[in-house]
Amino acid sequence: MEQNNKECSSSVGDFQAPVKRIIQFSPPLYRQRYNFVKNLVDQHKPKKVADLGCGNALLIQTLKCHSCIELLVGVDINKDKIGSQRCGLSPFFGEYLSPRELNLSIILYHGSAVERDSRLLGFDLITCIELVEHLEPRDLADFPQVVFGYLSPAMVVISTPNSEFNPLFPAVTLRDSDHKFEWNRKQFQTWASDVANLYNYSVEFTGVGEPPAGAGNVGYCTQIGVFRKIGAKATESCIAGQRDEYVYTMVYSISYPSLQQKEVRKYALVNEVSRQVQCLRRGYVISLKILQDDASERLSDSGLITFSGPVFTELEKTNIEKSPKPFSFGNKFYVPLERLFAYPKVNRLCDNVDMMRALIADTMKLNRDGSAVKVDLHDE
Repeated sequence: MEQNNKECSSSVGDFQAPVKRIIQFSPPLYRQRYNFVKNLVDQHKPKKVADLGCGNALLIQTLKCHSCIELLVGVDINKDKIGSQRCGLSPFFGEYLSPRELNLSIILYHGSAVERDSRLLGFDLITCIELVEHLEPRDLADFPQVVFGYLSPAMVVISTPNSEFNPLFPAVTLRDSDHKFEWNRKQFQTWASDVANLYNYSVEFTGVGEPPAGAGNVGYCTQIGVFRKIGAKATESCIAGQRDEYVYTMVYSISYPSLQQKEVRKYALVNEVSRQVQCLRRGYVISLKILQDDASERLSDSGLITFSGPVFTELEKTNIEKSPKPFSFGNKFYVPLERLFAYPKVNRLCDNVDMMRALIADTMKLNRDGSAVKVDLHDE
């Protein structure tokens, strides 16, 4: 962790104010918090994740690349701010060409973290990043009962400023004008431990934003509590028995393309088969030209492209080399479906050759018995 400490001083008349250094975190402190959550997701593989107090949804944007997540939900009370970066939540064109294995839905709600909404029941992870310090006393009192008691996710992550770090900043009492309080480590750990004991959770404490050299006694700039539910996760039948309570207003929703969707799988497969056929055709034409020119070096007829291209493992190479080879007849070039199925990117998109044939038959030209893709040998 790199910190840039810049001196900051001021004077009035002959009085010289004490010098303090401006602490700049690298990566920025917000990014360190998001990376902490990201690493937690890597470790525990949750399927359903909600971020309470999501703001502009940057954490959700960070987490959407995780293949294990199938539902990402953001909730914020500020309707103008929520999803202000929502363009970053939409699928890119490349995600249609190379879709996810599992479905992913992203939903943003306008609402309060201390309101009950049954659509957030049964989640694997709920994050509250720099949220609790914004709550009024009454809301702070209701917060544990809603999050830990009603929603009762498998895991909760809460981060909040560590007030012991504040004296290291120039002229800081509270770090944000909207903060209602900022806890020291003992205050946060006492509150968190009481909540954990009351709602049958364990809690571990850590943080991000290391202090500068010589100030290690103040602890992390951001303190974090990681809560884990003790015992079995709530069953689907138990969740279904809860009375539906819809108080949030949906402001954004998007579903990502995935291989669970037949049309997406078909589009991705046709694109990959077309790409592979053209790659093989170009290699085949080059090999014919070398043969015609009576060159001393001849390309292998294995069908593996010898110039820059994908890197295969030894097993993948063996499977490709064992499969039927491409061939030409007249001005037509044929690639057996079994050959195409041997390529890993194609294999990922279909279970067997019959499935491949069914998905591409109405889009690509096949030979008479449907065993090979047929294209022109030479470009027009």
